[in-house]
Amino acid sequence: MIRLPKFSALLASVLVTVAIGATSMAHAQQVLRVSAIPDESPTELQRKFKPLGDYLAQKTGMKVEFTPVTDYAASVEGLITHKLDMVWFGGFTFVQANVRSGGKVIPLVQREEDEKFRSVFITTNPSIHKLEDLKGKNFSFGSESSTSGHLMPRYFLLAAKLNPDTDMKRISFSGAHDATVAAVAGGKVDAGALNISVWEKLVESKKVDPSKVRVFYTTPGYYDYNWSVSSAMEPALRKKLTDAFLELKPDTAEGKQILELQRATSFIPTKAENYKDIEAAARNAGLLK
Repeated sequence: MIRLPKFSALLASVLVTVAIGATSMAHAQQVLRVSAIPDESPTELQRKFKPLGDYLAQKTGMKVEFTPVTDYAASVEGLITHKLDMVWFGGFTFVQANVRSGGKVIPLVQREEDEKFRSVFITTNPSIHKLEDLKGKNFSFGSESSTSGHLMPRYFLLAAKLNPDTDMKRISFSGAHDATVAAVAGGKVDAGALNISVWEKLVESKKVDPSKVRVFYTTPGYYDYNWSVSSAMEPALRKKLTDAFLELKPDTAEGKQILELQRATSFIPTKAENYKDIEAAARNAGLLK
């Protein structure tokens, strides 16, 4: 009888601790942690995502937090270790994440443009007009893990019987598409490759002069970017997110703003099978073991 009050106090303390823990877990589940491969500057990625993040918050009832990552590998690691809930991947980064997770990464949607995405090769050198002219030149890719800034440009160079590692004077990796343009425009390299979407945006915003920096080769189309989540995400939340993207239309002010910032006509469903060719290209190029 004497010990009962102490036991009751202990029990109450345990219950309070459990309740606090449950509350903390519930709070954590109300936050959607989102990131993107750093193929542009962090400030530009934040600017592009803000209206989309607000929209997804309305559609899901969750707080949406955008967390920049330092490099492409960090975006892969973040999703497969559940530190991130949804990531904007390039095709190659999705393949890396899917392979590393044992097939536990699910691509939800892609832009309509990502069904036939392309890369452009640019130069200021008047002697360069085709891929073969890059022999003996200095060349810049984007990030080593970039689909449109490295993997697919390398794939098409190899198809043209030009091995960048042995046939070029020097290759470098700028880290991002806009940095590749800056390297070419500044004369640091003879030529470079980047994704066509960023190139067109830089031209439209007059951040690059196409009369000085010109496109001399555009690749055939291939599957590229998508929004991916872990298979551990609740199916109901996956559906909410997918539906939210599919409902974006340019005939509303909100939809128009978001789609323009994402450089998308619309979002469409996608699936892992769409990226089998990207995986094959990565393995053939020795970039995926």
